[in-house]
Amino acid sequence: MKIIDDFSFYGHKVFVRVDFNVPLDKNLTITDDTRIRAAIPTLEKIISDGGSLIIGSHLGRPKGITPTCSLQHILPHVSELLKTKIDFAKDCLSEEAIKKTNALKPGQVLLLENLRFYASEEGKPRELPNNISEKEKAVAEQIEKINQKNMAKQLASYATVYVNDAFGTSHRAHASTTFIADYFEPDNKLFGYLMQKEIDSIEKVMKNTVHPFTAIIGGAKVSSKIDVINNLLKKVDNLIITGGMTYTFTKAMGGRIGNSICENDKLNLSLELIQKAKDNKVRLVLAVDAKIADNFSNSANIQTVPVDKIPDGWEGLDIGNETEKIFTKVIKDSKTIIWNGPPGVFEFDNFCEGSLAVCKAIVHATQKGAFSLVGGGDSVACVNKFKIADKISFVSTGGGALLEFIEGKQLPGIKAIRGF
Repeated sequence: MKIIDDFSFYGHKVFVRVDFNVPLDKNLTITDDTRIRAAIPTLEKIISDGGSLIIGSHLGRPKGITPTCSLQHILPHVSELLKTKIDFAKDCLSEEAIKKTNALKPGQVLLLENLRFYASEEGKPRELPNNISEKEKAVAEQIEKINQKNMAKQLASYATVYVNDAFGTSHRAHASTTFIADYFEPDNKLFGYLMQKEIDSIEKVMKNTVHPFTAIIGGAKVSSKIDVINNLLKKVDNLIITGGMTYTFTKAMGGRIGNSICENDKLNLSLELIQKAKDNKVRLVLAVDAKIADNFSNSANIQTVPVDKIPDGWEGLDIGNETEKIFTKVIKDSKTIIWNGPPGVFEFDNFCEGSLAVCKAIVHATQKGAFSLVGGGDSVACVNKFKIADKISFVSTGGGALLEFIEGKQLPGIKAIRGF
């Protein structure tokens, strides 16, 4: 498999799958362009080599043609960042798209409309009648799988080279991220700069680890992180469990958690994970105190109490000062750090101190030579809020893809290009 630096795109038409699924406000203005900026080096390389550039992406979760999810909303900003005029195809599979790709000259750029306007991008029917039989459902699914391969074949026909720079969608076996690669010769399909950095960074953490290795895993639900935690318990020295999961673990151990978020059906699982950490000689680090509120609001009344003595009517929204000290010491003493999920409701200024403490500790460790990887929407937003992204070794653009990689799963978008 060739790497992008060793490939000359001169004379080639290049289909680049990017992840421009960026947040838009009510006026359809981009509020965070991190993912777009991350893909610019790959796009610039193709243009500067003298290649013709075809950009494909999705935006949002449309169910068919959805005007608010049109890539036209981001076109001006992409053009501005790329410092070049970009043409637009209003339908990624239309005659217009075919004509425009055929007419592309070296150095020119075409952005295709949202790939997910077609159900065949994802390869599954979107809406089926409630009274449909299992046989009819199976037929509908089979038809969409055929449509998916046909879509991949048409997208591939636009280009002579395929570049995947969309790590955030690499865990999905979609037409433009996986099946399209089948229509290119091995030397003509490769990862973009961003994708390669994502893979290298995660494999450095998970396969070429320098110890002590600390993972900080937050989130509301234990159920959404079971596989991540199980895989990490085979690799880490310290596992910090934080965020909303704290209270499920606390209740499992007999603590009072008031109105804090909790998965009551995962109490036994929490106890099993605690035991598994002991069996694997992993230090499992949990909060000892919590900053609590009498309602879910920045203006709520606040107090700090032991994490297992939260009174009724109150809920934990952040870690307390003693927990900050414990987390900070563990992180500062680490040589490899992965962080997915903040410890508190950092969006509220009155409950962001725990997240800020974690950020500062990671920055400190990184400056001392540790390798730090941060990923997941909330963690990245937290890093951006405190303006420390440039002080972290690598900030991943992936959410679900990052978690599945950490779980040890094979990602379809990666396998499609490198074969494993």
